[in-house]
Amino acid sequence: MEKASKIYIAGHDGLVGSALVRKFTQNGFANLITRHYTELDLRRQQDVETFFENEKPEYVVLAAAKVGGILANNTFPAEFIFDNLAIETNIIHAAWKANVKRLIFLGSSCIYPRECPQPMKEDHLLTGPLESTNEPYAIAKIAGIKMCQSYNRQYGTAYFALMPTNLYGPNDNFNLETSHVLPALIRKFHEAKASSAESVTVWGTGSPRREFLHVDDLADACLHIIDLDDQVYRNLISDKVAPLINVGCGRDNSIKEMALMIKEITGFEGEIVFDTSKPDGTPQKLLDVSLLNKLGWKQTIPLKKGISDTYQWCMDNNIFA
Repeated sequence: MEKASKIYIAGHDGLVGSALVRKFTQNGFANLITRHYTELDLRRQQDVETFFENEKPEYVVLAAAKVGGILANNTFPAEFIFDNLAIETNIIHAAWKANVKRLIFLGSSCIYPRECPQPMKEDHLLTGPLESTNEPYAIAKIAGIKMCQSYNRQYGTAYFALMPTNLYGPNDNFNLETSHVLPALIRKFHEAKASSAESVTVWGTGSPRREFLHVDDLADACLHIIDLDDQVYRNLISDKVAPLINVGCGRDNSIKEMALMIKEITGFEGEIVFDTSKPDGTPQKLLDVSLLNKLGWKQTIPLKKGISDTYQWCMDNNIFA
């Protein structure tokens, strides 16, 4: 890409989108297009197509999505499938109509089967039943991958899907009702310390294993892929294989290990209680990142440092006030 290339970052003010804006700006890309959801409702097809017609972006990173943890997915399944299907359908189709050169669609590791072999490879997609607690969201993301593949096949586009593992970092959602596990744990332990509580309750048995990646690492991976040499990029696209690359660090931790780490980082001195009446979710979600590593990218932010930095960001920005 040229430094002056017109790049649309959809969902720029969320966890992933804000990291993308930081990363692209730091690397000299000054012609970034963004729209707040109050300015552009990505669920409305005509509004999205009009936006693309007027702005004519050359590159698109589709980070906009409705996201949340187990509780949010169980409570709002209709919103999770409708909103995500509408957003990706509108943007991918409008990008084709506007002759966008390259598009990166961001999904989630929950696209893989619940009982998927570990680590999960890209070709494990659609080889078994999904985890029931986030199936509507996963199906929407799988549809986005297949849209990229179908448009590449029929129209010769250059759309690619990146499947990140569990993400965390600045601008995450720390609402206990709708957040993912890591930000929820950070808030729980912080509030327990502040109130001098005797214990912190963690959902499930603590045995499920999760892989975590700092969102700035994901943003770096997105820039690395979308800016690949044209021949290398085109060679990744095939009619027979989904245009899909996993993004992670290739290592995981149990929820219990994560809880103990966050307990130490926040300085909480009480006990940890595991509520086994609550669901665990998928037993393990570890990505095989060998393809991404072969393309010259690896994680750079260690987990403990990343969580410590995120907690400090929360304190600096009065997130728990």
